[in-house]
Amino acid sequence: MDLLHPVEVRVLGALLEKDIATPEYYPLTLNSLQNACNQKSSREPVTNYAEDTVAQALELLQNKGLVMRISGSGHRVEKFAHRLGEKMNLGRRELALLCVLMLRGPQTVGELRGRTERMHDFADMEEVEHVLEMLASHEPDPLVARAGRGRWMHLFSGASEVASEPEPVVEHRSGLEDRLAALEREVESLKEQFEKFRHQFE
Repeated sequence: MDLLHPVEVRVLGALLEKDIATPEYYPLTLNSLQNACNQKSSREPVTNYAEDTVAQALELLQNKGLVMRISGSGHRVEKFAHRLGEKMNLGRRELALLCVLMLRGPQTVGELRGRTERMHDFADMEEVEHVLEMLASHEPDPLVARAGRGRWMHLFSGASEVASEPEPVVEHRSGLEDRLAALEREVESLKEQFEKFRHQFE
């Protein structure tokens, strides 16, 4: 698997997010994609990529078969879509987890379950863990790995943070963590509603 630059990871993650969470606004124009990459919510780190930077990343991703341009009939402006699911034979569950890992960096199973809720409703923590294990054993290349402190990370940019010690398979959260996760999901939902409202005036 060709390693991706952090800008490519952010661009691909933003395309994934909009495809799954807000399909009515997908595929994305270059301007919409730039805004998606640089938005203040659900991004770690928050970035300020110029349009040219995003365009260059799109070209690199297209050369790797991970992005396609959509133009011509029915599209007044050129738009872009990802091909990650098709390219790597991944379903919605896998794409949802990869999306959040690409946009927010290493996270615990509990964080991943809460932050993917708008994209896929995982039944429980065990299902999240199961899908992560599948991604970790993906052929021909693993797509995620344990990153220490109970966290998981994507491997599209390499494995610089992979933990050397084994991690517990199942993570247990306290009641306080559950409440915090619920509040975070509510905030994300409100932010998503605002994004939809803002798009109506673009």
